[in-house]
Amino acid sequence: MSSQESVLVEINDPVMNVTIQRPEHLNAINYETHVNHSEAFDRFADDPGLSLATITGTGTRAFCVGTDLKERHERGNDLMPESGFAGLTRRFELNKPVVGLVKGGAIGGGLEIVLACDLAISVEHARFGLPEPRVGLAASGGLHRLSRYIPMKHAMEIALNGKLFDAQKALSYGLINKIVKQEDFKKETTNLLESLMECAPLALIATKQMLMQGKDISSLKKAYQTKYTAYEKMLASKDASEGTRAFLEKRKPVWRGS
Repeated sequence: MSSQESVLVEINDPVMNVTIQRPEHLNAINYETHVNHSEAFDRFADDPGLSLATITGTGTRAFCVGTDLKERHERGNDLMPESGFAGLTRRFELNKPVVGLVKGGAIGGGLEIVLACDLAISVEHARFGLPEPRVGLAASGGLHRLSRYIPMKHAMEIALNGKLFDAQKALSYGLINKIVKQEDFKKETTNLLESLMECAPLALIATKQMLMQGKDISSLKKAYQTKYTAYEKMLASKDASEGTRAFLEKRKPVWRGS
């Protein structure tokens, strides 16, 4: 476990858990937090022993309410690392799955984090939205994911009027995977991570790479014909052989990530 003032990183192999620790600011992200998160996700990307990451916020009021506007006003601009908001949103080559654990409001940049996650579960009381136009701004990078992930009319509704909406609407839009009662949240998180850990780490990486890269290819035929490095590595791995053996021997596979 490592802790800095604005972020807590806990390693429970093969999972890295990252928590925004600014509850007094509703987990709004300042430059220090951007940097700390970027360093955490650098470690996640580079460590072969880590195959899953979660990101959440301290407390139950807010997952993250976006940029620390007080600091932004004092600086006069947005300042963040090249890896993007919370050190995550511009990691276009990150093929390891990231799970958003939304225990409170995901607003502005907080929703952008959720959009950058591969899976997300939310408590019932969480609210979502991109209120930037109401403070004279636009949601920037989050708009690009929003318009690619959900129907354009829904994206326009969220982005143009800046109003907040509830978890049920977020679920109907496809922004989250599941709504969970607050008292069941820890159990549901454990169940989700355990389910993912039943899969071979290299298979998860290959699957994410093919989904993310394949959707940007102009035709289905070209997507099929494209070579994916993570897929080739998976096919040549010892885990690929182990999976077949375990199935034939009617036992659980022992994954090594190689």
